[in-house]
Amino acid sequence: MTLAINTSLSSASEIIELGNSLDLYIASGDAANDTVSTYGAQLKLYFNWCKKRNIDPISVSEETIVEYRRYLVKKKYAPATISLKLTVVRRLYAMAVKRGLMATNPALGIKPPRERKEQSSNNNYLELPEAQKLVEILPKDNSLVGLRDRLLVVLMVVQGCRQIELHRLNVGDIVRRGKKVGLRVSGKGSIRVVPLTQDVAKDLEQYLKIRRAEGEKLTKNTPMFISVSRNSAGGRLTRRSMQRIVNGYLEAAALKHSESRTVTTHGLRHTVGYLLTKAGKPLRVIQEILGHADPRTTAIYAHIVNLWQNNPLSVLAHQLYCPAEGSAV
Repeated sequence: MTLAINTSLSSASEIIELGNSLDLYIASGDAANDTVSTYGAQLKLYFNWCKKRNIDPISVSEETIVEYRRYLVKKKYAPATISLKLTVVRRLYAMAVKRGLMATNPALGIKPPRERKEQSSNNNYLELPEAQKLVEILPKDNSLVGLRDRLLVVLMVVQGCRQIELHRLNVGDIVRRGKKVGLRVSGKGSIRVVPLTQDVAKDLEQYLKIRRAEGEKLTKNTPMFISVSRNSAGGRLTRRSMQRIVNGYLEAAALKHSESRTVTTHGLRHTVGYLLTKAGKPLRVIQEILGHADPRTTAIYAHIVNLWQNNPLSVLAHQLYCPAEGSAV
């Protein structure tokens, strides 16, 4: 990882050089390229923050990291984003302590702001008629862009894949078991195989067929989702481009924004978990489909379904609104 941070603080050179080799320590030295790039971007932000304030990164205290957190809060970063930025800084100084450059880790006890929302009230998902509406407006032509966009969206809203998993996906990650087709996806430190439904598998085969017909030579390392823009044609589709594509279809279906909800790419994954739970599928099965490491994450969908579909207050409301019938309820 090359950060290319210019600083006049000569004593900071060792800690910056340590940051340049951070990729050797992430995920036991086997981190994905986009993960390494993310860590590099966060370190650049931190080192530049230090430079503007004439702070020596190797001589900081806990109070310095608290000030950095205050800066991130004032910049209105989301708590989850602040958590990532502090994690990168904490790992940097953990390495510095291990190398003997510092006695203690100044970022060790600094936590991000608490997320101010209940998971059970999260409504970043689509109801079944809305999900059907989204799939219905997807391109049905056989153009490269149309087939690519369709496959991208259905892998999220039908299969429950994460955006990062689709960003990293290569043609060589296709898994075949007789007539069955699946995808080997990696994300959040784990690898799993996602069995594709017959309709999604058909979309996949048609997408690859048109790419071959246009003269592209597909190898195992060829990106599954490619850009068609003039400056980056044939290159791996960026995560930001994926967001833009999905948001475009959500907006076209009038599903992106409402008074109480904004649906994101990750919200399409939530849609799969929510609808499967609502349909009565076992939580263990849903956990495997979505690749949750912790079953408590999957259990949130059951809580949401119970709260909205089987509202425990309904009995009380009936007794209060219909007192003559209340004793029979």
